[in-house]
Amino acid sequence: MSDTRRQTLKTLALASASMLAGVHGTARAAYPDRPIRMIIAYSAGGATDVMARAMAPFIEKYLGGGARLVIENRTGAGGGIGFTQLAAAPADGYTIGFINTPNVLTIPIERKSPFHWENFDLIGNVVDDPGNFSVLADSPVRNLDQLAAYAKSRPGQVTVGTTGVGSDDHLAMLYFERIAGVKMNHVPFKGAADVRSATLGRQIDVAAVNIGEAMQAIKGGSPFRNLGQMSQTRTDIAPDVPTFKEQGYNIEMSSLRGIAAPKGLPADVRDRLVKAVEQTCTDPEFLKVAAGLFTQMRYLGPTPYRTLLRDTEAGFKQLWNEMPWGEK
Repeated sequence: MSDTRRQTLKTLALASASMLAGVHGTARAAYPDRPIRMIIAYSAGGATDVMARAMAPFIEKYLGGGARLVIENRTGAGGGIGFTQLAAAPADGYTIGFINTPNVLTIPIERKSPFHWENFDLIGNVVDDPGNFSVLADSPVRNLDQLAAYAKSRPGQVTVGTTGVGSDDHLAMLYFERIAGVKMNHVPFKGAADVRSATLGRQIDVAAVNIGEAMQAIKGGSPFRNLGQMSQTRTDIAPDVPTFKEQGYNIEMSSLRGIAAPKGLPADVRDRLVKAVEQTCTDPEFLKVAAGLFTQMRYLGPTPYRTLLRDTEAGFKQLWNEMPWGEK
């Protein structure tokens, strides 16, 4: 055999070995082969953060392959900082996160924003938590009419804590001001946990927090009184709390909390994440955990979730023209 032929065969053998090594390397690196970070755009201890930590072990179980989720709180700008980081992350399945309405919809309407809900691959909506107003149990305010009267007697002085400009809490406050004919003082925070702490510290008068968050706080010993939930009918998690409509204030507002990833996930990775979240949301053990957290579950797959976001965005664009919640 000539030297040239020997060299050719040696080269082919090396190339084949390299290709086989690449195939085996790819198999060893099957998704997920490293921790998956889950970005939460609000502070630790808030309802989104608590739900994420409750879901994480179930999502890990259904993803399989030794999956591990790491929660990262990226707070500020009414959720805008976390949403921006999520949208800008590599679309490889190793960064996912919660997106919250209305903030993920209202921020791009209100101001120039580096993200839009269409910048995400939607994995599935998980929670639909109606709005609510809470005060301390020793407050003289016991219902919405009394809150309106209290605010009228103190124009611009009654402080209302929310999770940021354009949040469901903030919009609910603006609606209440319009219907009741009052003016209150908006105080934005980085998350519901901060709102609750400020209320307990008597730094603000009213906590505009979702009913599930409020019920969690009361279960934990916080001396809160819920004035009304902003659902169409009373929820199962708070059957004794009257709705705003029952009290003559036609306000319906809630926070949807869903899981998303940067746009452009590989199809197989996206499918695995979607399936893992769906399985989690129907897992009886997880549903017991969620009930213990006073969570109003509402699972939506990617397609109905996309439709809901599109339709809700259209409504908020119309609202912005009628009642802007920020500087126009």
